[in-house]
Amino acid sequence: MIFRQLFDTVSSTYTYLIASRVGGEAMIIDPVVEKVDLYQRLISELDLKLVKAIDTHCHADHITGLGVLRDHTHCITVMGKNTDVDMVSMRVDDGDTIEIETISMNVLYTPGHTSDSYCFYMKDRIFTGDTLLIRGTGRTDFQHGSARDAYRSLFGKVLKLPGETLVFPGHDYKGETVSTIAEERAFNPRLQVESADEYAAIMDNLNLPNPKMMDVAVPANLEIGFNDPDPALVDCTLSIQQARVKVGDAETLFVDLREESERQRDGVIPGSVHAPYPTLESAIKPGGLLHAMATQTGKTLLLYCAFGERSALALKDAKDAGLDNCCHLAGGINAWSKSSAPLEFPN
Repeated sequence: MIFRQLFDTVSSTYTYLIASRVGGEAMIIDPVVEKVDLYQRLISELDLKLVKAIDTHCHADHITGLGVLRDHTHCITVMGKNTDVDMVSMRVDDGDTIEIETISMNVLYTPGHTSDSYCFYMKDRIFTGDTLLIRGTGRTDFQHGSARDAYRSLFGKVLKLPGETLVFPGHDYKGETVSTIAEERAFNPRLQVESADEYAAIMDNLNLPNPKMMDVAVPANLEIGFNDPDPALVDCTLSIQQARVKVGDAETLFVDLREESERQRDGVIPGSVHAPYPTLESAIKPGGLLHAMATQTGKTLLLYCAFGERSALALKDAKDAGLDNCCHLAGGINAWSKSSAPLEFPN
């Protein structure tokens, strides 16, 4: 496994690049926009394909690199289900997994620092964002934070992991890079408490100034949705009402770009075929699944995903590859299910 811990000196943010192998798929956690060139250089040098860019929560101290990385690499953006960010490709919740090739991370919903804070753990390490820091914990006084929620997240979930689990935080201000669950249980001064009330008494009296970037970072990080002004793509975007009448239409083939776990959890549009978004590059080439469907069947391909971001990116790539009989579903399966349109669940 390739593992890199990268640091932004301005916001004291740690960003993590993880890949299965040289030449393989990669994911990045908590990227900072000013460091995107560094990430892309490293990804190129290691011959990696960035598949997923992940934020642990909506940050207040730096502007996320998720949107820029998506626009440059067409990676899947990932955040927790409870985030208020306008659009991300994939939203995950407690108990879900985030996967690339042979690497899988488990999702823990850990509200407290913010209401949309998540941690991600593998078998030997956990990426804690601002939930748990080295000899500290994330503040709980803005973005719907709650000291009592943080206590429950820490003592009910994070600190129950094996003691040898490595702790990789989202920030450090003292030059430390890694800890363990056992160390934090024993030596973190904020964790030497007996109750949520005792923890809240500490957190509610920190009297910290707001992050310097807060007024800029939070609004910017809430609005990272993909917006392509190309009128050709706008004309090929279907509303739920327009798409719904095409279910069962012999001239239209619905193409689901989501991962299998999303399909199992949220259902599929009846009659869909499955073409996962990470395989898009090969799928739209001659000999690929989508290329064959578009050129040999004469049907219109109606691409859809979870929220419309992956399908918009896929539509652009398909058009660039010369596949003109394609369109995509605005709002994805999220909007589809909210409209009570028909769904079925894979066996």
